[in-house]
Amino acid sequence: MTKRHITYLACTTALLGALVGASPASANHRIHVVAPGESIQKAVDAAHAGDTVLVLPGTYHESVTVRTPELTLRGMGRGTVIKPVRAKAAPDLGKAVVNCLTAGNGICVIGEKNKPLKDVTVADLKVEGFPKVGVFALGTDRLTVQRVTADANGQWGIAQEHSTRGVFRGNTAQGNGDAGLFLANNVKAEVGASDTKGTVIERNHLENNRIGLTVRRLRNLTVAHNYVTGNCAGMFVVGDENKPRAGALTVRDNRVERNNKHCVKTARLPFLQGSGIVLTGAENTLVTRNVVTDHSGRSPLSGGIVLFKSMVGVTSERNRITGNHLANNSPADLVNQEATTSANAFDANTCGASKPAGLC
Repeated sequence: MTKRHITYLACTTALLGALVGASPASANHRIHVVAPGESIQKAVDAAHAGDTVLVLPGTYHESVTVRTPELTLRGMGRGTVIKPVRAKAAPDLGKAVVNCLTAGNGICVIGEKNKPLKDVTVADLKVEGFPKVGVFALGTDRLTVQRVTADANGQWGIAQEHSTRGVFRGNTAQGNGDAGLFLANNVKAEVGASDTKGTVIERNHLENNRIGLTVRRLRNLTVAHNYVTGNCAGMFVVGDENKPRAGALTVRDNRVERNNKHCVKTARLPFLQGSGIVLTGAENTLVTRNVVTDHSGRSPLSGGIVLFKSMVGVTSERNRITGNHLANNSPADLVNQEATTSANAFDANTCGASKPAGLC
């Protein structure tokens, strides 16, 4: 180890302890410090379970793949920036990064088939300008993504598939091509919704994306205390004809306002504009204590809180919309396009107008 790295280690061990409330790293849990001009991937490859890779402020042109359990990849705030590889000067990033790099993603956290990668943390850094996804996770358990900024990525800011017990807290996702935050069971297979075993999505700032948050074909998770604004649609809970159905989750205490951008239709959805919280093809979902204001649009999905059949005609059933505050949403604060036999309940909401009338 060079003298410079010894100095960095002494300083940043104490700093890391202050950041996470932990004691300085023990001999068994090392801190690997990465400075500008060095490879994050090489440090990740050298780390063992329980280690921390601490990335100092600077801009790093690379993609990073994490396959080590209990690893922490931590920057030092928005000054630690990960961007795509420069076309004419791609650094040697190592064999492990090839899939993430060629897929167009920034940071990939990848488990093995039938063996989830456990207890990885990605925190305190910025991932910007990747063709596909800023932070992508597949096959993980207890992944934590916190205080990450994901800006201007071509598809999703932060995304997770086929994973359980994740925590997504305090992140900012802005200007991404599709959802700022996207969680799903598996986007490539037509299968039933999977049990996330208590995934938590809280206190994130989701702005100027196509959709702020998409939860697709999942069950048993909580979406709470997020701020969602300036997107074409705020939040989507999406299900379809597969069983078990999407749902059995809670959407509470979020502030969803002015999601009035216009986004053109896709193969799966009509054009989007002016949608707050949308449930489509979902069941047994509790939507409560949210503030949903100032949405306006003429899309079939426009409105404050909207229940809508899925794109394959599956109804939203036995959902409860209660105790929300809604105002200035058009065509209405509450929109229920389901049949009366679907047994969705609307009660104790503060709102001015509903479609059909009588839901407020």
